[in-house]
Amino acid sequence: MNWDDARIFLAVAREGSFSKAAKRLGVQHSTVSRRIRELEKNLATPLVERNSSGFDLTEAGEELNLSACKIESEFLSVEGAIGGQSDDIAGELRITAIANMASTVLMPIFARFSAAYPRIELRVQVTNNSVQLAEREADVAIRQTNTPLDTLIGTRLTTVASAVYGSVDYCAAVRSGRTEEKWIGVECCAYHKTWTKRARPLEDHTFCVDDTLLTVAAMKEGFGVAYLACFIGDSDPMLERFREPEEEHNLGLWLLFHRDLHSNKRVALFREHMQREIRKTSPLFEGST
Repeated sequence: MNWDDARIFLAVAREGSFSKAAKRLGVQHSTVSRRIRELEKNLATPLVERNSSGFDLTEAGEELNLSACKIESEFLSVEGAIGGQSDDIAGELRITAIANMASTVLMPIFARFSAAYPRIELRVQVTNNSVQLAEREADVAIRQTNTPLDTLIGTRLTTVASAVYGSVDYCAAVRSGRTEEKWIGVECCAYHKTWTKRARPLEDHTFCVDDTLLTVAAMKEGFGVAYLACFIGDSDPMLERFREPEEEHNLGLWLLFHRDLHSNKRVALFREHMQREIRKTSPLFEGST
């Protein structure tokens, strides 16, 4: 058995299906299936048992999963401890951030980092979901939260304020009594979904969306008002604040990475760059522009 076999098996165990594991590893479904069959043959024992919804790990599979996790932890620990220490700073740096932030206010900051360090290959992936930094799905995560995991090293970059926004014309129509106040049902994140439910407990929405860009587009079409981060709402001339930001809706913007990467020079350079750049634009995030 070699590490590559263990790596493929771990992906299958974590994802719960061959197809999802293949997508995670960037290989074909048939490759994953073949490698698992070969692994079972070499170990002379079944590792997975199919069921109606996918498969379960056998007793041997559970044991292998525990052992493979320990091996992976050692590999990543060594990589984090000694990797990225050369004075010739180059290599891959994987960043994950939420889509609405990465594609707007953060993109110029990423561009300036790449221009300053052209030998660092910056890979940006967008997701609102949690990323397993311990499993090195990404090196650095940029997240909005007030409760970062204590298993990660975190740098609080700034505060992200939110307010209720609507289109300029719609807000004027509501205030003048020409139309009634309506709320867009938003499910782009747990925060905005919860705040919307508190503000509109009857949930009498006639239009619902699950993405921030869709929320903005719906506002411009006059579907109603909704919560929006100030760095988005204040940057769009077609939108205006329907309600001012409230402190209870403030979120910390954190740069998070695994403890094993605390001495990695690529991570250190990116962290310092983000701290400098975000400091310049804090009023935009804090809603005080």
